[in-house]
Amino acid sequence: MAGETIDDRPSQEALSKCVHCGFCLQECPTYLQLGLETDSPRGRIHMIEALTDDKISATPTLTQHLDLCLQCRACETACPSGVEFGSIMESARAMIVQSGEAPWSWKIRTRLLAALLPYPKRIAALFIGLRLYQRTGMQWLVRASRVLRLLPGGLAEAESMLPELPARRFEMPSGDGDAYDRTVALLTGCVMPHLYPRTHEATVRVLERNGIGVVAPPEQRCCGALSLHAGDRLTARDLARLNVDVFLASGVEAVIVNSAGCGATMKEYGELLAADPAYAEKAVRFSSMVRDVTEFLAELPIQPPERGVEQRVTYQDSCHLVHGQRVRSAPRTLLRSIPGLELVELEGADRCCGSAGIYSFAQREMSLRLLDEKMRDVASALDLRTGRWPDTGNAPVIATANPGCMMQLEAGLRRHRLPGRVVHVVELLDEAYGAAGG
Repeated sequence: MAGETIDDRPSQEALSKCVHCGFCLQECPTYLQLGLETDSPRGRIHMIEALTDDKISATPTLTQHLDLCLQCRACETACPSGVEFGSIMESARAMIVQSGEAPWSWKIRTRLLAALLPYPKRIAALFIGLRLYQRTGMQWLVRASRVLRLLPGGLAEAESMLPELPARRFEMPSGDGDAYDRTVALLTGCVMPHLYPRTHEATVRVLERNGIGVVAPPEQRCCGALSLHAGDRLTARDLARLNVDVFLASGVEAVIVNSAGCGATMKEYGELLAADPAYAEKAVRFSSMVRDVTEFLAELPIQPPERGVEQRVTYQDSCHLVHGQRVRSAPRTLLRSIPGLELVELEGADRCCGSAGIYSFAQREMSLRLLDEKMRDVASALDLRTGRWPDTGNAPVIATANPGCMMQLEAGLRRHRLPGRVVHVVELLDEAYGAAGG
């Protein structure tokens, strides 16, 4: 909103909850990798507190320590004092961005996101270009020439993360909403319709199979999570206001989300818009309607799946589902309901895979370190290095609940030359209903 003057600095009350007990240390991925207090949650809180008290300034060293945080919120799960670290970090980044002291990389990032995310046509144009890049042979030519290795910023590694894009984006199927006694709205999101339309399609089929009608208001926009995490709360609030209006006007009983990062942000619109008198109450009401698709389905008496899925599956907790939304058992409950499916628990399943929104591009080295560690655990859980699994067919499956995690884990399979596939939990349930032909 033009002219917005909300003070986004973290409150002293929020910061003072941290008693520096250290329970967070063994849950923080960057601390475990580096062993530095400045790259731990309590160390970052100490720096943020000094920053808000004007004892230090936003130097390149300080902003690098803050930028290295994945905002995975595992520390929140471990914290006995109830420190809301995700909110503190978002507010600290917003304070730095609004002060004008942000490093150039932050400024470029926030401006690019603000110029892209609120505009579906621009996002669509970007993905059309990426599809052409992949399908015209240009990608092969660029990789063969190794020209990306001459460019800064690890562009070669970043380009290698790009999955093979589907030929088309998601389009909401036309249906008879009056045929269902209950109706929900689906958040289509900004990148999910282009990267993983199959997940949206599976979500709609599974909900309808269980007697739930689905609508997708075309006026909806990006949830704002990427802007919020980057420190641009102004853009995030504008997107939140639009979505609150659109979804409340749809008259549905719930807003279903199959992207854990989006769901966590939308469940916290009440906090994001708390200082806006025109939206504070509406935002709280909207947030109470937001449900992750696995959470919503696990609370239903769903129809038992009829078709066996004879595969070994391990489940990787998406950080913003398990730590942000505190949804841990629902995905596993759904997976265990599928006949023939062998669920193998993954060591450190709730530890971040290194995706974290745009983190895999902004902090390439740390992202890859975490991904390599994750793939070692996956290979061990699913026995992927024995050579017994073919590249296709009954190769094991990694299930998760967020598009960023899906893209990161797919890149991990390619990077380590491992068999297998990565799917959203709801896709396996869809296969078990026999609708996807999986």
